Amino acid sequence: QVQLVESGGGSVQTGGSLTLSCAASGSTYSGNCLAWFRQFPGTVREGFALVNAPSTIKYYEEHIVKGRFVISRDNSDNMLYLRMNNLRPEDTAVYYCGALDTACSFARVISWGQGTQVNVSS
Repeated sequence: QVQLVESGGGSVQTGGSLTLSCAASGSTYSGNCLAWFRQFPGTVREGFALVNAPSTIKYYEEHIVKGRFVISRDNSDNMLYLRMNNLRPEDTAVYYCGALDTACSFARVISWGQGTQVNVSS
Protein backbone atom coordinates (compact mmCIF):
# COMPACT_ATOMS: atom_id res chain seq x y z
CA GLN A 1 0.00 0.00 0.00
CA VAL A 2 1.20 3.50 -0.84
CA GLN A 3 0.52 6.45 1.43
CA LEU A 4 0.45 9.90 -0.15
CA VAL A 5 0.58 13.43 1.28
CA GLU A 6 0.21 16.50 -0.94
CA SER A 7 1.55 19.96 -0.29
CA GLY A 8 2.22 23.18 -2.15
CA GLY A 9 -1.26 24.44 -2.80
CA GLY A 10 -2.20 28.04 -2.19
CA SER A 11 -3.43 31.22 -3.78
CA VAL A 12 -1.97 32.84 -6.86
CA GLN A 13 -3.06 35.42 -9.41
CA THR A 14 -3.84 34.66 -13.02
CA GLY A 15 -0.66 33.84 -14.90
CA GLY A 16 1.15 32.71 -11.78
CA SER A 17 2.82 29.40 -11.06
CA LEU A 18 2.72 26.78 -8.36
CA THR A 19 4.51 23.53 -7.75
CA LEU A 20 2.58 20.81 -5.98
CA SER A 21 4.41 18.06 -4.19
CA CYS A 22 3.29 14.61 -3.15
CA ALA A 23 5.31 12.62 -0.64
CA ALA A 24 4.89 8.90 -1.00
CA SER A 25 5.67 6.10 1.36
CA GLY A 26 5.14 2.37 1.28
CA SER A 27 6.97 -0.55 -0.13
CA THR A 28 5.31 -0.49 -3.56
CA TYR A 29 5.87 3.19 -4.39
CA SER A 30 8.76 2.70 -6.77
CA GLY A 31 6.76 0.39 -9.02
CA ASN A 32 3.56 2.41 -9.22
CA CYS A 33 2.37 4.81 -11.83
CA LEU A 34 1.49 8.08 -10.12
CA ALA A 35 -0.97 10.69 -11.23
CA TRP A 36 -2.48 14.07 -10.50
CA PHE A 37 -6.20 14.68 -10.34
CA ARG A 38 -8.33 17.66 -9.57
CA GLN A 39 -11.84 18.09 -8.33
CA PHE A 40 -14.26 21.00 -8.55
CA PRO A 41 -17.09 21.32 -6.02
CA GLY A 42 -19.90 18.96 -6.86
CA THR A 43 -18.00 17.12 -9.58
CA VAL A 44 -16.04 13.91 -9.84
CA ARG A 45 -12.29 13.80 -9.47
CA GLU A 46 -10.61 13.99 -12.89
CA GLY A 47 -7.15 12.74 -13.74
CA PHE A 48 -5.02 14.87 -16.03
CA ALA A 49 -1.37 13.84 -15.69
CA LEU A 50 0.36 10.56 -15.01
CA VAL A 51 3.88 9.22 -15.00
CA ASN A 52 5.09 5.66 -14.94
CA ALA A 53 7.63 4.31 -12.48
CA PRO A 54 10.82 4.97 -14.49
CA SER A 55 9.44 8.28 -15.84
CA THR A 56 9.71 7.00 -19.40
CA ILE A 57 6.02 7.62 -20.01
CA LYS A 58 4.17 10.81 -19.18
CA TYR A 59 0.62 11.32 -20.24
CA TYR A 60 -1.43 14.50 -20.09
CA GLU A 61 -5.05 15.30 -20.74
CA GLU A 62 -4.32 18.21 -23.01
CA HIS A 63 -7.77 19.71 -22.79
CA ILE A 64 -6.91 20.40 -19.15
CA VAL A 65 -3.16 20.91 -19.20
CA LYS A 66 -2.89 22.90 -22.46
CA GLY A 67 0.88 22.69 -22.31
CA ARG A 68 1.06 24.47 -18.96
CA PHE A 69 1.67 21.65 -16.46
CA VAL A 70 4.60 19.26 -16.06
CA ILE A 71 4.50 16.08 -14.01
CA SER A 72 7.70 14.62 -12.60
CA ARG A 73 8.83 12.21 -9.93
CA ASP A 74 11.96 11.54 -7.97
CA ASN A 75 12.05 7.94 -6.89
CA SER A 76 15.14 8.49 -4.75
CA ASP A 77 13.12 10.83 -2.54
CA ASN A 78 9.74 9.15 -3.06
CA MET A 79 8.31 12.39 -4.40
CA LEU A 80 5.85 13.33 -7.12
CA TYR A 81 5.62 16.86 -8.43
CA LEU A 82 3.34 18.98 -10.57
CA ARG A 83 4.66 22.24 -11.93
CA MET A 84 1.76 24.45 -12.97
CA ASN A 85 2.42 27.54 -15.07
CA ASN A 86 0.15 30.23 -16.46
CA LEU A 87 -2.59 29.39 -14.01
CA ARG A 88 -6.12 30.59 -14.69
CA PRO A 89 -9.16 31.03 -12.46
CA GLU A 90 -10.68 27.90 -13.99
CA ASP A 91 -7.78 25.92 -12.50
CA THR A 92 -9.14 26.64 -9.02
CA ALA A 93 -9.81 23.21 -7.51
CA VAL A 94 -8.63 20.68 -4.97
CA TYR A 95 -5.67 18.78 -6.39
CA TYR A 96 -4.95 15.18 -5.45
CA CYS A 97 -2.15 12.80 -6.15
CA GLY A 98 -2.96 9.15 -6.66
CA ALA A 99 -1.09 5.90 -6.95
CA LEU A 100 -2.33 3.71 -9.77
CA ASP A 101 -2.39 -0.03 -10.12
CA THR A 102 -0.51 -1.99 -12.77
CA ALA A 103 -2.94 -0.89 -15.47
CA CYS A 104 -1.58 2.64 -15.03
CA SER A 105 -4.97 4.14 -15.70
CA PHE A 106 -6.70 7.14 -14.15
CA ALA A 107 -9.60 4.80 -13.45
CA ARG A 108 -7.48 2.44 -11.36
CA VAL A 109 -6.43 4.37 -8.28
CA ILE A 110 -5.27 2.33 -5.33
CA SER A 111 -4.36 5.16 -2.98
CA TRP A 112 -5.22 8.86 -2.65
CA GLY A 113 -3.62 11.77 -0.93
CA GLN A 114 -5.73 14.10 1.17
CA GLY A 115 -5.78 16.88 -1.41
CA THR A 116 -4.43 20.42 -1.56
CA GLN A 117 -6.42 23.51 -2.49
CA VAL A 118 -5.33 25.74 -5.37
CA ASN A 119 -7.00 29.12 -5.78
CA VAL A 120 -6.34 31.32 -8.79
CA SER A 121 -7.70 34.85 -8.70
CA SER A 122 -8.28 37.11 -11.65
